[in-house]
Amino acid sequence: MFDNDPVLLSRILTYLTLGFHAIFATIGVGIPMMIAIAEWMGMKRKDPHYTLLARRWARGFVITVAIGVVTGTAIGLQLSLLWPNFMQAAGHTIGLPMFMETFAFFFEAIFLGIYLYTWDRFKTKMKHFLLLIPIVIGATASAFFITTVNAFMNVPQGFEIVDGIVTNVNPIEAMFNPATPTKISHVIIICYLTSAFVLATIAAVKILKGNKSVYHRKALHMTMVAAAVFAVGTAVIGDLSGKYLHEYQPEKLAAAEWHFETERGAPLILGGYLTEDNEVKYALELPYALSILSGFSPDTEVVGLNEFEDDVLPPLFIHYFFDTMVFIGMYLAFVSTLFVFLNWTKKWNAFNKPLLMMIAAGGPLSILAMESGWIFTEVGRQPWILNGIMRTSEGATSSEHVGLMLILFALLYTVLGVTCAGVLRKMFRSNPVEREMYKRGINNYEV
Repeated sequence: MFDNDPVLLSRILTYLTLGFHAIFATIGVGIPMMIAIAEWMGMKRKDPHYTLLARRWARGFVITVAIGVVTGTAIGLQLSLLWPNFMQAAGHTIGLPMFMETFAFFFEAIFLGIYLYTWDRFKTKMKHFLLLIPIVIGATASAFFITTVNAFMNVPQGFEIVDGIVTNVNPIEAMFNPATPTKISHVIIICYLTSAFVLATIAAVKILKGNKSVYHRKALHMTMVAAAVFAVGTAVIGDLSGKYLHEYQPEKLAAAEWHFETERGAPLILGGYLTEDNEVKYALELPYALSILSGFSPDTEVVGLNEFEDDVLPPLFIHYFFDTMVFIGMYLAFVSTLFVFLNWTKKWNAFNKPLLMMIAAGGPLSILAMESGWIFTEVGRQPWILNGIMRTSEGATSSEHVGLMLILFALLYTVLGVTCAGVLRKMFRSNPVEREMYKRGINNYEV
């Protein structure tokens, strides 16, 4: 069955690779920012706890970078093997950002090696901190360049097709298309938010297990403040993303919201399920909200699904991924701002058990939201691999061996995932923070 449908298998393998890589890529972009914040606070406050946070986070970060390199290489390989027609048509156009993404990673990796090797080797801490700047820039630039490729796939421009041949290629115009601003800003801020919550989850779990070290409390406080800032930014950028979809991909917005009739004052649909007769049941409707999301005004006219041919509509199940992303985003914003508010007012203990449990759940949920967002983005573009120009079925390979590749790569990702988890667990269990603070003469008083 698998060998008879290389397009389906190519899509499954690509989604598997992107889904696995997205975890490490997200952490790879966000963690350097958190390390930089921690080291800066340790330097400015003369607080060794924050400096130790930066040191230990950096050790774990190196492991995730190694896994990210392997999965990133797999993506490049699969683009050529699974999507040869797409690469033949668009390779010249997107070659520049793909090359620049590789260059940005090398730039980051060089300074990361220097940063790790030079701990305690500079006379002033500022010189060591300055090494983090190119690491953060390189990590963020990697996300920038690779996301421009995805943006191009949604709004392809910067080339002409004459007699079936791609000519007049302008890679700069292709990179900076209408989708680029919202997609890049959304991806980068999500990387920061997810990384903040992943680190916060580790601290929250430690405190829930009875560890009263001030180290973990400072880690939780710092990550929650950062998460609150990033959550607000995510909400603002998410609103702008809705307006982009209204303008350039109205069918995707309509599918995400199960919006069938073109109308003004369109409601936002949350939850529910869709019957065979396209009737939405048991959903929460927010009056006028979809029109406001689309164009700042409740009078904005939102195009419905009935305006499009069935063969150009994305699958309507993307509604569930869109809702998952939105609901978890709201949850993360609520939890982080609640913690910051309680800690700031001092009227109630911000480290209470229910809130700590909510924070502990935030890390896995943030990963789920990120994955749901990517599925919504990619599946919501179907049936196109190049929106409006090339269908996914046209860009895929016709090879009969994609099924074998799927099995082999699934085994590879299983080995990588288990190895990464095992190495990180061994690394930090064999060198607990209490032992390291004792060796460095850092106070570990209980509060």
